[in-house]
Amino acid sequence: MPDCLPLEVRIDDDPARLPADAWNALLAASPQPTPFMRHEYLQALHDSGSAVPARGWTPRYLSLWDGAALVAACPAYLKDHSYGEYVFDWAWADAYARHGLAYYPKLLVAVPFTPVPGSRLLARDAATRTALIQALQGHAQAQALSSAHVLFPTAEEQHALLDAGWLARSGVQFHWEAEAEPPASFEAFLASLQRDKRKKIQQEQRRVREAGVRYRVRLGDEIGEEDWDFFHRCYRQTYAEHRSTPYLSRDFFRRMAGTMARHWLLFIAEVDGQPAACSLIALDPDRRAAYGRYWGSLVDISCLHFDACYYQPLAWCMAHGYRRFEGGAQGEHKLARGLLPVGTQSAHWLAHPDFRDAVADYLAREGPAIAGYAEDLRAHQPFRRGTAPDPGSP
Repeated sequence: MPDCLPLEVRIDDDPARLPADAWNALLAASPQPTPFMRHEYLQALHDSGSAVPARGWTPRYLSLWDGAALVAACPAYLKDHSYGEYVFDWAWADAYARHGLAYYPKLLVAVPFTPVPGSRLLARDAATRTALIQALQGHAQAQALSSAHVLFPTAEEQHALLDAGWLARSGVQFHWEAEAEPPASFEAFLASLQRDKRKKIQQEQRRVREAGVRYRVRLGDEIGEEDWDFFHRCYRQTYAEHRSTPYLSRDFFRRMAGTMARHWLLFIAEVDGQPAACSLIALDPDRRAAYGRYWGSLVDISCLHFDACYYQPLAWCMAHGYRRFEGGAQGEHKLARGLLPVGTQSAHWLAHPDFRDAVADYLAREGPAIAGYAEDLRAHQPFRRGTAPDPGSP
């Protein structure tokens, strides 16, 4: 640690040991706060048993203190697998195993099960953020861990991590962002698309309507206990169809309803007045941003997924003055539906020098491939010439 920053380093196995108000104040002052980094969200993951040691997420919340003042913190976990991360390093783990080395446990700074870019290294200033990075690396070395990783950080955090010698990795997601004030209506949005894309969306929505689907929309406290129960039934069904287990327990969403109700929007698709499917959207009302999160259906209706997860939320965002809708990880099909490619970042520190060099070489080749992929996506953007918004760059 630098001499100019005589800060106490603390490691906690429960976010409850950290002051919620101080944590949220650091988050609010950060470059890119999101609801998923709020203390209440992280605490709910822990208390509901969704992100706990029994499920491969062992909390190691790292914080820096200036006397009694919390000046930096991050949600860190020891991981004994790579599920629920959305930045894939299974090949790295396999390479370690083939050489008789242990890749797990590793140290991960991330919001569990949540591939939403935003602030990860909460700090009062740049120097304190640098000290936090040094403390992360120092903890990984002291525990003889294979590696440390920070997923979906802000640009400022990524630069600080690279300055500290970490390796950069890039990815691509698909977002909609308003270009005008107020945002365009959904009808104007459709009109800005190329004819074939517009006709396809209209055809998909017509199929849903002809199947008798109508939507009941619930915002915040309007989402009742029965609504949450039905949503979680649909959520479990989606995982069951893929022979998998849901990451998030019903108790997690019960806690969300109690502590973060204003951050949730639920679309309930009904057929003949009976609930049939759900799409749950997370909201940041202060920054007018929305995040597509969870979906599930008890029926098989053509195009219902696209309508409930993209078209209905987009129309709601535009009608309510929201300026951004993030469609989540992966999914080239989102491009044809008006969500444009946006770059994401992660940073990685590896203890073993030979493996670090090998991963650095891999990333040096992967990076241009990802950039080329994003460029190719932009070349196939769905908007009519002269109407496409600037999608940013990876």
